[in-house]
Amino acid sequence: MAEERKNPYIARKEYLDWIISFKDDQIIKVITGIRRSGKSTLLFDIYADYLLENGAAGEQIIKVDLEPMEARPLYDPDVLYRHITGRLQSGRMNYVFIDEAQNCEGYERVVDSFYVKKNVDVYITGSNAYMYSGELATLLSGRYVEIEMLPLSFKEMVKAVKKPGETLPQKYLEYVKFGGFPKIADYNGDSRKINAYLDGIYNTIFKKDIIQRNKITNVPMFEAVMRFVLANIGSQISAKSISDYLNSSKRKTYPQAVDDFLKCLVESYVVYKAERYDVKSREILKSLGKYYVTDIGLRNYLLGFREMDTGHVLENIIYLELLRRGYKVFVGKVDDREVDFVAQKQDDILYVQVAETLNGEGGRAETLKRELAPFRAIKDYNQRLLLTMDYDPNTSYDGIRHLNALDFLMSD
Repeated sequence: MAEERKNPYIARKEYLDWIISFKDDQIIKVITGIRRSGKSTLLFDIYADYLLENGAAGEQIIKVDLEPMEARPLYDPDVLYRHITGRLQSGRMNYVFIDEAQNCEGYERVVDSFYVKKNVDVYITGSNAYMYSGELATLLSGRYVEIEMLPLSFKEMVKAVKKPGETLPQKYLEYVKFGGFPKIADYNGDSRKINAYLDGIYNTIFKKDIIQRNKITNVPMFEAVMRFVLANIGSQISAKSISDYLNSSKRKTYPQAVDDFLKCLVESYVVYKAERYDVKSREILKSLGKYYVTDIGLRNYLLGFREMDTGHVLENIIYLELLRRGYKVFVGKVDDREVDFVAQKQDDILYVQVAETLNGEGGRAETLKRELAPFRAIKDYNQRLLLTMDYDPNTSYDGIRHLNALDFLMSD
């Protein structure tokens, strides 16, 4: 049995610290991410508790949830505006939280109207990138900051669920099986409950966020594209390569249609695309990027556990961890070699290679040589990091650090 957690929700310290850093600034805080990643809990519970503990009164926090059916009258922007205005406290700072703001068509005008008020601090959440289309791009240009929220990291899940006697590798196996949606932590490895929960998330994202919003009519083809992408995380693919594959199996399509479907998946935060980056020329390349799924558990639910490529799954998890740590992440190209990740944050650049083990086919020496070759082809002096699941003593090769991947995921 998992130990009972002391708090009714999981603290998301990195995200909370980010929000606190912008508290009372006259700028709109926009929290985006895949459904059920914890955006509402972050605002309505974690951040609200922080405000109350630091001097705010309950009436200063105005929470508007546009997700439930009873909120439908607030889909009218005029009604939403009046609803919030009627609760504003004169002479005090008001903290306005609007959850799933995109459900109100025209919410941008509502948000902008509160932005100009000196005593209103506005926070909104949304589950798809369409909330940035149209008016927001022009009306709120330069007036908002964004944080993309991901499901729980491995470290967060380890802290949330404690099973006596379970080793870190065992915890990792459960993490890559069930994923990191926060609610998963409450089910203590109960696969029946977890699969039912993932089914609900999938149907909401698939039917509401993607099919309905994009008016997709060829649903079987879209699903075929989605399954192909999820089955090939960490592999270089393109709209043309997917189109060619589907046509070869007598499912007629064309690259533009596939490209449209890929954009839908990215805009609904089901997958992220890592563009290719030429390390020598420092240019972003237009072809053959890689896709990584936002949650491995959701991928397993759709494809089944038998199709799990453990090496690419580890690569996927490291990619998401780098995003959590504030990096912009590319797939690196060095002449005819590939660096798994080029991670950039301000002036900081980190090169990362990910391998499940160095003790694979061909022997350790040969595998190590192959993994280090791209690093050694890079002529600058930025950090290089090799991550594997091997439990060797942490070491280095000519300045290239070799760390255990789980130690890296558990580190600060």
